[in-house]
Amino acid sequence: MALTDKDTPKVHTAETQAQITPAMAIDILQRGNERFVENRKLERDLGWQVNKTAKGQYPFAIILSCIDSRVPTEIIFDQGIGDIFNARIAGNVVNEDVLGSMEFACELAGSKLIVVMGHTSCGAIKGACDSVQLGNLTKLLEKIVPAVKATESAGEEDRSSGNEAFVNRVAIKNVELTIQNIHQQSPILHKLYREGKIDIVPAMYDVASGKVNFLSL
Repeated sequence: MALTDKDTPKVHTAETQAQITPAMAIDILQRGNERFVENRKLERDLGWQVNKTAKGQYPFAIILSCIDSRVPTEIIFDQGIGDIFNARIAGNVVNEDVLGSMEFACELAGSKLIVVMGHTSCGAIKGACDSVQLGNLTKLLEKIVPAVKATESAGEEDRSSGNEAFVNRVAIKNVELTIQNIHQQSPILHKLYREGKIDIVPAMYDVASGKVNFLSL
């Protein structure tokens, strides 16, 4: 069963959250992004949503994305207050804190979907490609280096931040490796996935078009 835009609740409740399957959650986000790209966003009374969600929240998904200011998650998926959890960190990588947040979202708060979303022209990816060294950022970029090393290039292709095509391929590989890390480092999330209670999916956001592409691994 697929929801239509008319079926979209003004705020999610325990009942509406329970009815959403992982596949339906993906569909909701895809349709929301289509509305965003076409500039036909749903009308929402955000003040009313603040009031209605004050005593509880029932988000249907958690999205791990980059801190990039061009990737405001609720906006690009056309979602309202209380609809989705956000975990934002440069390069959309995972650590214990991010994994713990995902475990809370899915095991305790009932979310049905984890989206790991990279984006084109990512500054963190560029920094990892160029082996940038800068304070605490150095350790963060080290988490992206495996994606740089695992991304193949043709012949003498430039593997630096100056090669946008290479940077974007590394971004996709980084999403793939991040999902692997989620499965390997969180038995809780991996169990929920195996039981079909959640899905964990890759996506890429195009900062030029505003479109989100859900990927297959």
